[in-house]
Amino acid sequence: MTLFEFPMRGEKAGNVWSNILWLTTMKTGYSFIKGLARFVCAVSLYAAAFSNAANAANVEAELWDLANKQKQVHQYSTLFTAHNVREYLSSESGIEEAIEWCKNTGVTKVYLETFRSDYTAREADLKRAKQMFLDAGFEVSGCVTTTYVGKQSTGWELISCYTDTKTQDRLEEVFRYTASMFDEIMIDDFWFTDCACAECEKARKAGVVTIDGAEYPVSGDTWEDYRCELMYRLSKEKVIGPAKKVNPDAKLIIKYPQWYDNFHNRGYEVARETELFDKIWVGTETRDYDDPRWGGKVQYEAYFIMRWLLGIGGDKCAGGWFDYLGTTEHTYIEQARQTVLGGARESMLFCFGGLQGSTGPRNIEALRKNIPELLEVASEVRSRKLLGIPAYKPINSHPDGESYVFDFVGMLGLPLVPCHELPEDAKAAFFSVHSLKDPALERKLASMIDAGNPILITGGLAARLEGEPDLEAENVRLLKVNGEPKSLLDLKRPELDALRSEMLEPFDVEFSAPNKVGLYLYTDGSWVIENFNDTPVEVVLNGTTHELDARSWKYDWK
Repeated sequence: MTLFEFPMRGEKAGNVWSNILWLTTMKTGYSFIKGLARFVCAVSLYAAAFSNAANAANVEAELWDLANKQKQVHQYSTLFTAHNVREYLSSESGIEEAIEWCKNTGVTKVYLETFRSDYTAREADLKRAKQMFLDAGFEVSGCVTTTYVGKQSTGWELISCYTDTKTQDRLEEVFRYTASMFDEIMIDDFWFTDCACAECEKARKAGVVTIDGAEYPVSGDTWEDYRCELMYRLSKEKVIGPAKKVNPDAKLIIKYPQWYDNFHNRGYEVARETELFDKIWVGTETRDYDDPRWGGKVQYEAYFIMRWLLGIGGDKCAGGWFDYLGTTEHTYIEQARQTVLGGARESMLFCFGGLQGSTGPRNIEALRKNIPELLEVASEVRSRKLLGIPAYKPINSHPDGESYVFDFVGMLGLPLVPCHELPEDAKAAFFSVHSLKDPALERKLASMIDAGNPILITGGLAARLEGEPDLEAENVRLLKVNGEPKSLLDLKRPELDALRSEMLEPFDVEFSAPNKVGLYLYTDGSWVIENFNDTPVEVVLNGTTHELDARSWKYDWK
């Protein structure tokens, strides 16, 4: 239907001028005027609708073009779970609709999952969908989610007992199948075990991991020791090895969950596994802090874990993965921002099926409007080096009552630089109980105190240190956590301003702001401020006042 064709009087669409002729043959007076008004109104409404539709189409086309131009800096992807493949990609029309949605969202890469929760997607559906996406200009990779693989764990029911031989063999089958179709395979963040069955207990006490008859010694006798060795050996012998035997070009990606303080307890050995896999990914799904089911994680956590794992993985660290669960449009966009600020080269929107319902459509509508800005910020972030306070979390370190304390400290407007190794030239530093994992901690801490660098340590760490170093020194500031890191969100502006004044002095930076405001600094003088509050805030950075709307950010690139 063109601009000059529209339906009137219940008839099919006709030519405008024919309708004008009809109008002129009407009775004069009121009837004519009334008919003319109807005609003008109809034309106006249709013209507006046509214009809006054309504008929307142009915006969507422009977003797709922009996403392709910028994908070397940052790209957006989505996952079709194995069940999504069955529901949405089992017909050509379904695939075409999915392609259109992806293009309209600026998604330039898709992951097609072969297995999840004891369900295997059909090979024919996977191959047809892969080819159609490739033909439409997308990058296509595979994915596996290791839930309900075999013998059930004594812990979380979704998870399997990988000491069990049949479960190990089933795992190999899944990855052989996937590698036969895809050159890149991501493993979703259920690649762990929490099983403590009799078989696992026997193997732990014996200090041996057994795979295909081969025995591998375990360095210690804790569950952490056994599970880390088990998952490392399984990754090598039952996942990567078999996949590359079927497809020598296959690249394997391990995606780490966002619960970084618990990795080692469930078998995520980030040092050896990062070295073993071709790439690593990061879970940045912080969701809504106040959500009754999914809440409790502050937005800054996405930034912290992204930067922490980027420091471990370097160029292997490819992207961040967030979802729609327990989110509003505000928290969804905040996940996207923190992922970009964290240095990710790719953002995974989990998952296509979930984003079609619940809060998904509203989240995606908001994201589409923000993608141009997010891509611009990603480009700026990639070209800069962070400036700030090293936040020291050694690999496999234990929180001991200070779980995820880094996330809450970041909400205080302290610009953290997450690290797994303490920089020798640190001008300031934040230490929590986690740092006790470092056997040389006391020496390093004493050296920094003697140098006069400002030090922030938690009460939990202070209580565990004996004798040296001198925690009464003027440059040591105690942060009272009291076993409740979330209590830091109650600190008031005067307390925070005094804390920032001391900790930011080595960087020649002054910052005044209320709680729940993030500060991100770069060595060239660039900065980002993000307000996580539900109300507008006024902040002062280096003498300049800035006003930020609720749940907004502001930045200045030099």
